[in-house]
Amino acid sequence: MTITSPVHAADMAPALPLSRIPAAALHTIPEDLELSADSASAAPARRARIFAHRGASGLFPEHTRAAYMRAIEEGADGLEIDVHLTRDGEVVCFHDPTLDRTSNGSGAVAETTLEQMRQLDVSSWKTPVLPSRYGTREQQLMTLQDVLELLISAGRDIALAVELKHPSPFGHALEDRVLQVLLIYGWDPETSRIACGEHSVEITFMSFAPGSLLRLADMAPAEKLCALFTDITEEDVDVQLARVRFSAALRPVVAAVMRGTVRDSEALVWNQRVGMAGPGIDYVRDHKAAVKAWIARGTTMRVWTVDRVADAELLLELGVQEITTNYPARILQHVS
Repeated sequence: MTITSPVHAADMAPALPLSRIPAAALHTIPEDLELSADSASAAPARRARIFAHRGASGLFPEHTRAAYMRAIEEGADGLEIDVHLTRDGEVVCFHDPTLDRTSNGSGAVAETTLEQMRQLDVSSWKTPVLPSRYGTREQQLMTLQDVLELLISAGRDIALAVELKHPSPFGHALEDRVLQVLLIYGWDPETSRIACGEHSVEITFMSFAPGSLLRLADMAPAEKLCALFTDITEEDVDVQLARVRFSAALRPVVAAVMRGTVRDSEALVWNQRVGMAGPGIDYVRDHKAAVKAWIARGTTMRVWTVDRVADAELLLELGVQEITTNYPARILQHVS
């Protein structure tokens, strides 16, 4: 396939100022901050695979080197990451389309270069002081390449779940650039793995946008594609209206489009265009029959975001094979 360049034609923007340095408020340390001595040892048999949601993001700032390294230390079976393209076409690990919530910058990721993002503080908003073994503050912003380097050096088989965030101003150049980076690292489209000695990194792709998964289907096996969805609430519609600055008069249209997208994602699963279903935990509670039917016909279920042991137990009873959590050590202990 042709890999297109997503770089803006406009001149490079000046570096963003460090305009919003978070106050060094006390960070509440959870009980499971201290790493168990058994965490890095060989994992016992598990009833489900555990993916660290944006890394071990219950303990450390999401999508940072610290969160990823901690998840690997805790023995997570894989990392879950969200990716956007920067202005200069680099794949960065960032959840929101804007910088404001999880950094001291502001504006859109798509209008910021990688060099500018490297200058931002992406960790102090949650953890003013990070353990030194997880790198300096300047090393916390992660690209897809940075994550692959971490996983390749993990010394064990490990997985990477890449969520492609849409809508993207770059369109499907996001998917093309992600595949380009993976191919540079030796990704085998047939197996969707990157070999690293006697171990490998398994790559799966996820999105709430059905079009993103259909784009990836030209290269990736269907069993490595995961359709994400959840029931749309009135609050979800409110968030979308605020995000794109739609008039309240368009609310019925926006709600219809959002619910239509969920139906399209469900259809990808029912029609076996993708081999994985990624519903939220609330969706699972309300649609247990569908979940059981998908599992019975061989669909892999990857449910998010599961931080309560009671929710993990429900999923295990249903036969869910993969669980995404902000606290991998906590849920690993329960499923092992």
